[in-house]
Amino acid sequence: MFLRSHLRDGGRVPASVQPYFFLSYAHTPRFGPGGPDPDMWVERLFRDLCNHIMALTDLPAGSEAGFMDREIRSGEGWSERLGAALATCRVFVPLFSPRYFASEMCGKEWFAFAQRAIQHGAVREGDQRAEAIVPALWVPVPPAQLPGPAERLQFNHNTFGERYVTDGLYGLIKLRGYAEQYEQAVYELARRIVKVAETVRLDPVRPLDYRLVPSAFGPAGGRQPGGPAAGPARTLHVTVAAASRHDLPEGRSPEYYGESALEWNPYHPVAQRPVAYVAEDLVKNLNYRTTMSSFDDEAGHFDSKQPPTRPEILIVDRWAVQDEQRRQRLAAFDQEHRPWINVVVPWNRYDHQSRAREAELARLLEETLPVKMSQGRAACRAAANGVASMETLGQILPQVVEAAAQQFLRHAQVYLPAGSTHTERPRLLGPMGMGGPPLPPPAPFPGFDTDDDSTDTDRGDADDSES
Repeated sequence: MFLRSHLRDGGRVPASVQPYFFLSYAHTPRFGPGGPDPDMWVERLFRDLCNHIMALTDLPAGSEAGFMDREIRSGEGWSERLGAALATCRVFVPLFSPRYFASEMCGKEWFAFAQRAIQHGAVREGDQRAEAIVPALWVPVPPAQLPGPAERLQFNHNTFGERYVTDGLYGLIKLRGYAEQYEQAVYELARRIVKVAETVRLDPVRPLDYRLVPSAFGPAGGRQPGGPAAGPARTLHVTVAAASRHDLPEGRSPEYYGESALEWNPYHPVAQRPVAYVAEDLVKNLNYRTTMSSFDDEAGHFDSKQPPTRPEILIVDRWAVQDEQRRQRLAAFDQEHRPWINVVVPWNRYDHQSRAREAELARLLEETLPVKMSQGRAACRAAANGVASMETLGQILPQVVEAAAQQFLRHAQVYLPAGSTHTERPRLLGPMGMGGPPLPPPAPFPGFDTDDDSTDTDRGDADDSES
């Protein structure tokens, strides 16, 4: 409770109550009633890491060297404790195993921490987001079974020892004769945690509600029981409708723009990165592969008569409709029936030019995109009516993405399974064909007024909550 109230009031959290690292692992069920607790070996690893980190740093006595989710899931306040730890810890340490990537709870922990790192990178100089995830091999996982967020980590496990790579920490801790290799691997892991913590230095943020965030590993319903955790890669396209600094409306400041629409940075000067690249990171954190383009370059490629090949997000600058030709192309786009494309409108409350003309620009965009501005769930409509900060973008974009994915699954072309001669339920093929029916809509993030999906209208299409 102290962490949440202190962050909400804008204060800094004392270092003594910030966990140095967060150990994220998949709980292993007991084999049979009254059997030994298999997680006792993870607890031993946790204690060893804490001891090394206390020795390698100048953390004062009583500091939280680490945080580990033991039994708090069954008690009151576990969500708040997890959220506070993920919002303040310096380093996130996931214990890789096949069970880990099949765990929705582990995916939620990864998502919450990675969102924080993306936000940190967006407001710092440079175009590379902070990487404060230090993975550890509990049980080796084949690369083909890693979901996108884990696959993209640039991490060399070989420095922890050859036997560690082949057997993982679980093998070293359980097998006789490997005590020395275990000690070496744990010590090197602790050194890496300390190095990353001192290099990256993530700022604490306001905690997310752990129960309501999506999993960074994608929907659990897309995996077959006993199958690989990763599943087929999902793809999503991001299009940006904005000017470059070379074709701005008269009187518009060029400080928010770059050489192309993809370099538009609406949240300048707080944000240092263009919104397209921040959105790309946010989408990748939902286990998607992404492509990006400018609306001006892609104008005319939309064809509502063809089935969609991927869900899409259109990021729109309200100032973009000041250009008459672009406004006409956007209006034509709005008339085509493409509910798998959702609109996001970043809007900087501290941009004085935009605030001075907010009513005019908002009205013109609503006249240009009347269908898209009122389409879908409450989160989609809120995103289309203005996203006021980078933090809010990080909260609402996952809902908009998954709503677009739901509509894609409803409208994509389906094929009978190979060799099928009867009328069993068809399935999707390709990167979004995840072997199961469309999933229920994701839970909303706190802070957004979301309607019951049963009463939402799609202005030309059925509700996108279920098919």
